[in-house]
This record gives sequence, structure tokens and C-alpha cells, in this order.
Amino acid sequence: MLAEANDIKINKEKYEKAAYILKAVAHPTRLAIIQLLEIQDNLTVNEICETLECEQSLISHHLINMKLRGILKSHKDGLNVYYSLKQREITKLLSCIENCECNM
Repeated sequence: MLAEANDIKINKEKYEKAAYILKAVAHPTRLAIIQLLEIQDNLTVNEICETLECEQSLISHHLINMKLRGILKSHKDGLNVYYSLKQREITKLLSCIENCECNM
């Protein structure tokens, strides 16, 4: 039996945070970057481009977007900028999604 409407407590902040994170990673290239950085931390833009076979400008756009949203972090060493996961927990999301049997 469904509880009374007054008894149901919805935590809007929790779902707004979840939506924010999902929007930050909701692109096949971004998901691939996350999986790649899960396997090997501290990669340069060029290393990511080579592995994913994508243009540097596209990868840079996605990296900057995810960094601004707090998913990734970076550090500079000489001329190279290295990216890694700031929120490693995001990889659990990918595992969960891989097991969903939704129609596509």
C-alpha cells in the first residue's frame, strides 16, 4: 500500500545533485574518458586523444567541462597537463549503468 502523500519525504537537493553529475558525464566521449582514467590515471590530452581516436579540440572541451564540474582534476608538468579522476566514485555509476537492461 502506498504511503500517504504527506508521509513521503523527497530530498530535492539529493536529486538535483544527481542530475548535475549525470549532466556532467552524459556524453559517450565523457564516459569513455572516465573509464580510461579509471584504468590509467594521469593522462595528457594527447594520450587520451590517441586512445579514444578523437580530435584534440573535442577532448579538450570535454576535459575542461568535467574539470569545471568537479569530476576531474589536473596538474601541469612542464608543457604537459595531466588529467585524473577527482571523484573516483563516478566509476561506480558506470558499472551500474552497464548492468541496466534498458531498451535503446
